[in-house]
Amino acid sequence: MTLRYLTAGESHGPALVGIIDGLPAGIAVDSDDLVAELARRRLGYGRSPRMDFEVDRLEIMGGVRHGLTLGSPVGLVIHNTEWPKWTEAMGIEAPDDPEALGRTGRGVALTRPRPGHADLVGMQKYDFDDARNVLERASARETATRVALGWFAKQLLAAVGVHVLSHVTRIGDVATPAEAPLPEPGDLEALDADPVRCADPDTSAAMQARIDRAKAELDTLGGVVEVVVHGLPPGLGSHVHWDRKLDTRLAAALMSIQAFKGVGIGDGFGSAAVPGSVAHDEILPGARTDAGTHFTRKTHRAGGLEGGMTTGEVLRVSAAMKPLSSLMRPLATVDTATGDPATAITQRSDVCAVPRAGVVCEAVVALTLADALLEKTGGDSVAEVVRNLSAYTAGVDRPRGPYDDATADQATYQGDPVEGGRYRAPDGT
Repeated sequence: MTLRYLTAGESHGPALVGIIDGLPAGIAVDSDDLVAELARRRLGYGRSPRMDFEVDRLEIMGGVRHGLTLGSPVGLVIHNTEWPKWTEAMGIEAPDDPEALGRTGRGVALTRPRPGHADLVGMQKYDFDDARNVLERASARETATRVALGWFAKQLLAAVGVHVLSHVTRIGDVATPAEAPLPEPGDLEALDADPVRCADPDTSAAMQARIDRAKAELDTLGGVVEVVVHGLPPGLGSHVHWDRKLDTRLAAALMSIQAFKGVGIGDGFGSAAVPGSVAHDEILPGARTDAGTHFTRKTHRAGGLEGGMTTGEVLRVSAAMKPLSSLMRPLATVDTATGDPATAITQRSDVCAVPRAGVVCEAVVALTLADALLEKTGGDSVAEVVRNLSAYTAGVDRPRGPYDDATADQATYQGDPVEGGRYRAPDGT
């Protein structure tokens, strides 16, 4: 792995911590832009009141000097503005009076795990008697760190003309029309301005109404986010091994986000319902230049990935998010302290987190693509990455025949390969 990152911290701990290693030197860093990116994660209709007071106070601790990355690991901290309320319940040191801590309410052991959450399995796996030891780390609050780290990946990708954005295509049983056009990079501001980050106004209104209904019913809703990436070169990723395929890496990244249960590339599961004659993207010759022919695809069903590699077309990846497991009308569970039937604990929760989850999807896709880019180009500085990618793409469209002369009779070949991977015919041409 060329680019790697880690996060640490609990939802109600003192701070979230992130570190990203492998970024080249020379990425421009604007703290205001980074804070604005974090604010995008708090957007969206159906959000919890928690989003209003859970302000992200970010501090970069290393890897940046005078507005530029240094090539060393970038470390950052997102301070928890609610920490003063939780210093005892989530304190690092053992409490002097555990019984007094329990009387505050926040220190009471949580023993009624939520169905659909990490609560119960985490308690079983780590031998805990308190679900808070699990839910604090399993919380989607952790994604704030990934959004911040993903912002750095987006800046690197933008330096080579690659742009990542997302839009919501489904909330509950309300979905955008199949014929709706893909968003372009210039549509990001309008998408963020929409309450559910949907590109189709009529569908957006229907989605908002569906969220209102779920709220009145004390229920929650899931949905589908599509991440769209413009400007990718062909050949990122590889076909040669399962863990080098970009499909594998993108699916793993998106499935790692809390509450996400499915990933589709291009037409995804829809491809299973049609015959092969209409499932694939026929290849067409595009513009001819001195360098060769630029190939294009007639359709975009594969979503810009074939054989684990980018094709140079627009990348489309969709991810399905289940309804959140924290409900105002709790589901049935068992009290782990007594073994008796109970109702699940209730935590502050969104009715629907899909709109803001799209920003998290952008972040993990950007981190995955930035890793694949650096794997392909190398480069200790942004200038070197740009230069190496330019040299690679300059040869992408060159002729692929066995001779320099594309009209030569390939059946008469008897020679040896020469420079460039081409061949000489018996007559020396």
